[in-house]
Amino acid sequence: MQIKKRNWTIFDRNDICIDMYKGKKIIQPPFLQAGDKVALVSPAYWVPQEALQQAAETIKGWGLQPVIGPHTNNLNVNAYAGTADERAADLRWALEDDTIKAVFCSRGGYGSIHLLNRIPVECYQQHPKWLIGHGDITMLLYAIAYAGVMCIHGPMAFQIAASQEPATTIIRNILFGTLPQYRIPSSPYNRCGHAEGILVGGNLSCYSAVAGTKIHLATKHDIILFIEEMEESLHDIDRLFYMLRLQYDFECVKGIIFGSFTSIKYDLQYGSVEQMLISHLHDYDIPVCCGFPVGSDSCIPLIEGAPCSLDVMSDHVELTFNIKGGIKPYEADMSIPRLIKD
Repeated sequence: MQIKKRNWTIFDRNDICIDMYKGKKIIQPPFLQAGDKVALVSPAYWVPQEALQQAAETIKGWGLQPVIGPHTNNLNVNAYAGTADERAADLRWALEDDTIKAVFCSRGGYGSIHLLNRIPVECYQQHPKWLIGHGDITMLLYAIAYAGVMCIHGPMAFQIAASQEPATTIIRNILFGTLPQYRIPSSPYNRCGHAEGILVGGNLSCYSAVAGTKIHLATKHDIILFIEEMEESLHDIDRLFYMLRLQYDFECVKGIIFGSFTSIKYDLQYGSVEQMLISHLHDYDIPVCCGFPVGSDSCIPLIEGAPCSLDVMSDHVELTFNIKGGIKPYEADMSIPRLIKD
């Protein structure tokens, strides 16, 4: 199969790239240098300070200076890391302090939605820096991509503390300027083809709740959508995916990446999550990749808001980020969904 790739123009400045095809500026935060400060904040659920300290030690071993948000230990209603105002204050502190060059979220759970109206879009645009998280943090990542700033769907502080590999090594490489070029084996559910667009997505429950609201991407953007989920039922995933199809953003989707689906409850007669989702895409002539190892298990980092290329071929799949940075090929194993059949 012959693949034609769009030419992307990347400016010499480290923090700016421009999609010349659409004429839309996208902000690429600067890569880190030894000695830079990195903040650890908790926008959603609380985590023990021991986990944050362990993550801080790992980050210190990378040659960086970790700093922990002042409200991260304020347990609220036995769930959140402080009130919504306190969590928003920590995130704004991390964003607005220009000596801080990247922000790790401690964990997801629930609560990021409380911050969406508390952090103005201009805050992300005026202080571009890498923010890293996944799961419930999907909502913040989408808001940042909506602001036109790249961010990272990747491992959080509690996973950094546990040295979860290969995600920990890859995220460190990205922060210092080396981008992964992913290659994974082909799935029998894949649909071959080539697509280019802005990479957005994350946890299906969280993404479907905010996509198409007042926080949405400019309609002129082509999108490559990636989704993952855990501990939901097949019928819930079916409903959430249909919600996405009804939202305006979906008209811009040029390719789809289905990530890991972990501990999914088997309540419909499908052999896999992918079989169910693919059956709903018969009227879309777009490439589809199944089994990409992004989600709560492996959580290999993806650069959200970045222009990228998706090549789904008969024997393998490649995902390439078309932004400034070094390139390091990385071969990953395919994610295998786990259905719980009670």
